[in-house]
Amino acid sequence: MALFSTPEILINTKMYKLVAFDAYGTLFDVFSMGQLVENFYAVNGQAFALMWRDRQIEYTRLTTMSDPNPHGSKYYLPFWEITLRSLRYVCKRLNLELTNEIEVSLMHHYEQLASFEDSLSVLKVLGEKSINTAILSNGSSDMLATVVESNGLKPYLNKVITVEEVRLFKTAPQAYALLLQEFPFQKKEVLFVSSNAWDALAAKWFGFDVFWVNRMGHPFEEIGERPTYEGKSLTEVLSVI
Repeated sequence: MALFSTPEILINTKMYKLVAFDAYGTLFDVFSMGQLVENFYAVNGQAFALMWRDRQIEYTRLTTMSDPNPHGSKYYLPFWEITLRSLRYVCKRLNLELTNEIEVSLMHHYEQLASFEDSLSVLKVLGEKSINTAILSNGSSDMLATVVESNGLKPYLNKVITVEEVRLFKTAPQAYALLLQEFPFQKKEVLFVSSNAWDALAAKWFGFDVFWVNRMGHPFEEIGERPTYEGKSLTEVLSVI
């Protein structure tokens, strides 16, 4: 599902004809919310942001695994709604009063998360190399449109794809299959890039080559195949193109 009028699909002779990026945590810094949280609460902002993120991912898994219907889970909720409900849960868990003003402020900033420093430059270089680029995200259409636009990435993405179309969140294989439906390429011609180890693992299981952006130096998961490539920044993706 394309959200924007973007550059035409390019056909080239390179090994990878498409580099597809996860959005949240990979191109956009979800943990940057921590500083804003500390403006409202006397808590460790990074710990709060981590708990918020973990609950968000847990809810996506619950809704998908509880009804993995190929036509979409009956429990599916838009990612915006899941993000909001995750915020409310964390505040209740920590006994923090979530006023309407704070809720609106936090969600507004989440909608306009800052991209990592190298996100734009990497997309620009890939375009110069005539390699197609895309986002494949759990995010809602409106969320993705806003965060992409606010960071100036729109001109450098061929497509922005959301799992809304299949109503199943990653790591459902139907989510990764959207890339093959939107682009005329084979699995071997796609490089999937994610900073989330679970996402990298599932994409590898699906059949893509994967670059895991391991900014924090964490160990990889103890199940499944290791990613095809690993690096500490998005810039290192360019070394395998």
